[in-house]
Amino acid sequence: MRIITARRISQIFFVLLFIWFCVVATLGERWWQLRGWPVNWLLQLDPLHALGLWLATHTLYRGMLWGVLTLALTFVLGRFFCGWICPFGALQQLMGVLGKKGLKPAQRIVRNRPHAAQRIKYWVLLFVLALAAADMMDFVVSSSRQASLVFWGGSAAAVVVFVALHVFQWIQVRRDVAFIVVALMAGGLLFEWMAPQARWLAVSLQTGLLDPIALMHRSVNLVVVPLVDGPLKVTSALPRVYPGSFLIGLLFLLFLLLSLRVPRFYCRFVCPLGALFGLCSRWSIWRIGQAGDGCTHCLQCERDCEGACAPAETIRISECVLCLNCLDRCGHGVMGYHLAPSAAGESASPDLSRRQVMVALAAGLVSAPVMRLDGSAGADWNPNVIRPPGALSEEAFLARCIKCGQCMRICPTNVIHPAGLQGGLEGLWTPMLNFRVGSSGCQHNCVACSFVCPTAALRPISVDERMGRGAFAGSGPLRIGMAFVDRGRCLPWAMDTPCIVCQENCPVSPKAIFTREEFRPVRGGLYKVKTAEGHTLVLQTTALRQDQYATGDYFCRYADEPPCPIAANKDDSLTLGLQPVWSRLPEPGQPIEVLIRLQQPYVDPTRCIGCGVCEHECPVQGRRAIRVTAENESRNLSHRLVLP
Repeated sequence: MRIITARRISQIFFVLLFIWFCVVATLGERWWQLRGWPVNWLLQLDPLHALGLWLATHTLYRGMLWGVLTLALTFVLGRFFCGWICPFGALQQLMGVLGKKGLKPAQRIVRNRPHAAQRIKYWVLLFVLALAAADMMDFVVSSSRQASLVFWGGSAAAVVVFVALHVFQWIQVRRDVAFIVVALMAGGLLFEWMAPQARWLAVSLQTGLLDPIALMHRSVNLVVVPLVDGPLKVTSALPRVYPGSFLIGLLFLLFLLLSLRVPRFYCRFVCPLGALFGLCSRWSIWRIGQAGDGCTHCLQCERDCEGACAPAETIRISECVLCLNCLDRCGHGVMGYHLAPSAAGESASPDLSRRQVMVALAAGLVSAPVMRLDGSAGADWNPNVIRPPGALSEEAFLARCIKCGQCMRICPTNVIHPAGLQGGLEGLWTPMLNFRVGSSGCQHNCVACSFVCPTAALRPISVDERMGRGAFAGSGPLRIGMAFVDRGRCLPWAMDTPCIVCQENCPVSPKAIFTREEFRPVRGGLYKVKTAEGHTLVLQTTALRQDQYATGDYFCRYADEPPCPIAANKDDSLTLGLQPVWSRLPEPGQPIEVLIRLQQPYVDPTRCIGCGVCEHECPVQGRRAIRVTAENESRNLSHRLVLP
């Protein structure tokens, strides 16, 4: 079997596996639905997420150890993930194959030449890692204080090992690397001197914005699956709706279409994961290169080069995605995949200057504090940003969420959606709840989103904790927000129209929404009695409609008598209920008044959990008459409305 065929089989397998994981991320009882399928496995294979989470939270989740394995294999094999596993890389390569149809070999070679813009992905990588690592100075300083002997002893040992490796020429220390290390140490000392307890270096995990695996999950889950499955109804009985998915789909389509013009456009110029693999692959044991002096400079190896790594000359190891097309195209047996360096020379390091590295790192360090100046994660938090059940406090949530869309995909009622700029720029595409769409609100007994989250930004919670049962009875049910009645839009409050939909659909027991009765005169409901006999009052009018007042919400009152329910009416008469409460009937010519009974809703803040069922079912279209906000949520005690 040709090596190219093996690579294509691997790419097809992982693309199909990715699609399968997206399909089975469906809540249900069928064998193909979520039944232990490792739907987050490809996300866990991504070392960029593992590195970002470790920098932001100083912890490494067990599932993210797969990413450590991927990184370790990169040191052995090179960028095998990009060329053999990454599903987005496979789609990019497919588009590149379609785009080069009809081009002459010389034109293909020109399109695959190295470009200076390939360094952009390294800028992106340094920027997002600096965003996540801004808090590391505080972590280092606190570690040095709490366990000074262990910390300084370990640091000294690391320095000795590093110097020894350099002395024995196993690694080479460039001036710019030494400069960066010294700058970081100086920054740490400056941080400790200026404000040891201050939080002026904020943490924000933004690796998921441009990471290819998160981008694929987000695009397929929120755009492709709803479009394809709309008529098929395999993963959902009702069409799925995701407000804000247009931008997600537009970027996904744009990156694919750009690959028609430039092969693997995203991989070459944008992908931060590819940049991470590129930095690690400079030390890879196995590598692509020329063996011997038999090269005729026919440039056939560059005809289909996916990484634009110039294999015919001084090869750029950090750009090689192991597509192995050069091995297949070389008709002289010069190109090979072996342990020895390329005979034509190698350029192991990316084309970055010290100034570019420092600017990218500095931009990442200051971006999070600048984004936090709007107060969206603090004092000026937006109560309309309602996070799913199990969400950590906002700062901790933003330090863990990779914007993969898994929680949105698994939600059975389709109320979890990608956020726009409601929660600030750093909250873009993070999950928030929108109760106007979907099939219902956030179901009280559902905890699916918290269990499918790959990074514990939504911590796993049990049904008992969600509902406040068993061991959690003392703390009560988990609250994600609270409902507020807009009396200016509520039918019973503002429009003299009976409605108890919100109270009827409240799932909490005892109900968090209760009503109070009020009787109001009906507009134009003052009549004079012609005759009164038994339960029937004949009126001096014929303007009534048949059963106009027969809904059970209308009452009749005269003089000081209490209201009596109206059972039916004709165009000139009213029929009272079976048990009139009047002590005497009205005399002919005596006025009576028709009243409407309104059951006006109120919300009990001690019982409301913010599930949003009331908002979803409210018959007032557009801006609902009862709306849920994040106030009184359990995850942040400063947002609560009721004192303990």
